[in-house]
Amino acid sequence: MSGTEALARLTEDRVDHRFKGLPPDAEGLTVAELTAQRRNLFTGGFTTPVLALSTERLQHNLTLMESYAARHGLAFAPHGKTTMAPQLFRRQIEHGAWGITLAVPHQVRVARAYGVQRIFLANELVDASALRWIAAELARDENFRFLCYVDSVRGVELMDAALHGTSRPVDVVVELGAGEGARTGVRTEAECAAIADAVARTETLRLAGVAGYEGEVPRADPERVRAWLRRLVALAVDFDKDKRFQGEIVISAGGSAWFDAVADVFAEIPELSAPVLKLLRSGAYVSHDDGHYRKVTPFNRVPEEGALEPAFRLWTQIVSRPSDAQAFANAGKRDAAYDLDLPFAQVVRRDGAERPATGIEVTALSDQHAWLRTAPGTDLEVGDWLGLGLSHPCTSFDKWQLIPVAEADGTVTEYIRTFF
Repeated sequence: MSGTEALARLTEDRVDHRFKGLPPDAEGLTVAELTAQRRNLFTGGFTTPVLALSTERLQHNLTLMESYAARHGLAFAPHGKTTMAPQLFRRQIEHGAWGITLAVPHQVRVARAYGVQRIFLANELVDASALRWIAAELARDENFRFLCYVDSVRGVELMDAALHGTSRPVDVVVELGAGEGARTGVRTEAECAAIADAVARTETLRLAGVAGYEGEVPRADPERVRAWLRRLVALAVDFDKDKRFQGEIVISAGGSAWFDAVADVFAEIPELSAPVLKLLRSGAYVSHDDGHYRKVTPFNRVPEEGALEPAFRLWTQIVSRPSDAQAFANAGKRDAAYDLDLPFAQVVRRDGAERPATGIEVTALSDQHAWLRTAPGTDLEVGDWLGLGLSHPCTSFDKWQLIPVAEADGTVTEYIRTFF
């Protein structure tokens, strides 16, 4: 089955109890049938809590990053772990993405099931079963491009053993660590060279480039991040001088907080012996957020480049108002991200009218309740809908299997399926 056919089949799924927030009277309809009804998020029977994406803001973010990458001469493989939504993978690719970045084998299987042809795995892959599956995919589809990290000689040895006898080598990139105390990655250039030597001794692996994640630079600031990125570029230059690469040279970095630094430093890459794929991997941009990424996005530093817009809103309902200073909404840890920031009260909706959620603050989350502090005299009643902004897209998408996408007036135009 082609990726296009697989995506089309998502709309044939039946709406039922698996999908939070959807109208109970839609039970048994296909997703396509429910979509065709163009129900309104606020009057069409949706139950709270319900997470929604903005049609307009989603499109804005896709277009903005497409133009940003093109303007800076960057290829773009947005990190799919953020959404795990094949429909969004397809839209990202339609908006210029070279491919999709992923983190673990399950995610690769999802992407392949829905037709993604270029995958960058931002992890060292040493699971023998997963490696054999990857090798089979490469043998089955000559157009499939796959790259993954290596960050140890031991990892290279495990990969080589698992891939023994396969017909097509797996492309790997040496991961340069961001410094002592950072996450994964090789700490010194000498160790990077030893790993490159280990790759060269195999017939199952091919060294395609170097990569890393600047978001893990200790005490990250523009100077430290750019210094590490220049180390990454220098490593690629040295490897190229030693004729370690085969074919196109991949140099990759770029989370969602420092892609301006990546663009600046990658613009300095000198001419090498083969074409260079300057690969950016930012993922959170597609929905952006109202907390962490609103604060750290590079567009704050370079406002002339544009601005991302938070596309999520979690709609909850006030279910308790025990005092003038306190209220409770019916959404909690099962529904909202809380690993970086608590949700942000944004708007109150009553009788079809919206107003700012002035004087309302989320102070804690229980499993199924948001604790709200209300300023004296705050107009908030049981039954009101409360729209919450969220922080950290990666831990917002994973709580919802089917997410309505709504226009500004509440008309739901599609439903996004996730696979976590």
